[in-house]
Amino acid sequence: MKKSTAIQWVNVGRLSDIPIRGARVVKTARGCIAIFRTSEDHAFALDDRCPHKAGQLSQGIVHGTSVTCPLHNWVISLESGMAQGADHGQVRTHPLKIENGKLLLDVTALTTRSAAA
Repeated sequence: MKKSTAIQWVNVGRLSDIPIRGARVVKTARGCIAIFRTSEDHAFALDDRCPHKAGQLSQGIVHGTSVTCPLHNWVISLESGMAQGADHGQVRTHPLKIENGKLLLDVTALTTRSAAA
């Protein structure tokens, strides 16, 4: 029997709790997720580990729809999680939406096991 994979949205705070061009961290059983806020009030959720040397992206500098890792200046797209420029690698992104100023994170992938886990 196939398990249900219905989306599970969890309130992880308010957009206004995150400084403009800043981040906050949500701790999960599968690791930390960084929630970023852009200057245009868009929000993105990514694993809080740079693909290069596991630097905390939440401590990086947000510019446009990218974040620069504080360890070695790798630039990561907040939209795709892909390293930019000559760098190669990818950070897992997580579905996130904003409803009435609340940040809702889809935790479905965090609560179900996959073959790769």
